[in-house]
Amino acid sequence: MNPIHFIVAEDEPLLLRTLVNQIQRVDPLFHIVHAAHDGESVLRFIENSQVPDVLITDIHMPVMDGIRLIGVIEKYYPSVKKVIISGFSEFEYARQALKNNVLDFLLKPVKKQDLEDLLSKIQIMIESERTDLKSPMLLKNRQYTSEEIVKTVAQFIKTNYSKELSLEDIAKQFNVNAPHLSKIFLKYAGESPSKYIMSLRMNEAKQLLSLKKELSVKEVGEAVGYPDPFYFSRIFKQHTSMTPTEYRNRLE
Repeated sequence: MNPIHFIVAEDEPLLLRTLVNQIQRVDPLFHIVHAAHDGESVLRFIENSQVPDVLITDIHMPVMDGIRLIGVIEKYYPSVKKVIISGFSEFEYARQALKNNVLDFLLKPVKKQDLEDLLSKIQIMIESERTDLKSPMLLKNRQYTSEEIVKTVAQFIKTNYSKELSLEDIAKQFNVNAPHLSKIFLKYAGESPSKYIMSLRMNEAKQLLSLKKELSVKEVGEAVGYPDPFYFSRIFKQHTSMTPTEYRNRLE
């Protein structure tokens, strides 16, 4: 069984450390890949490093709260299992988060048994989903080398990068195990699939901002796979150190 990767977001340092320690003690396959104090940090990590299997997040955090965070995660990384941590007074607020496909919620103070029960449920779900995936070396009707798989997937991404794409979607499209695909793509393409997709999108966005002045920033974002203009602008600025509007104005 492959590791299950977690991101935990909680602005109370003591609770954050406690959650991280308890999760890691439940099963050696539970890996905390990032512990964050706000939602913005979570998104930066996902965009630059890896998409987790599970996100556990508090509601109230600085910079970007848990409700906004799970909304973005649901839109762009729908395969991530999402868990909300809620105070008693926020119970009804947390229930609203279920509309964003939040798997479950933990009530503060988080009880060890409640956490372990939830982790057990998540583990069963993820193991079942992974079992359903076919052999990582099976594409269509014959075996392909890892390099051939990467070339084929790269071409697919080039054709479809303007659509909603996730590593899991691509892996299922080619009957490839997602962690295996990420590993071989990094080896042969020199970057992760998510960074490859982002590079294609940003290059196309630059072209559209430069050559298609009649398109609004929102329309440019939609054309390259980012229907949320706020998210598009933030990703673009992270990539170029300028907002789309600043980039366009600089060319005039």
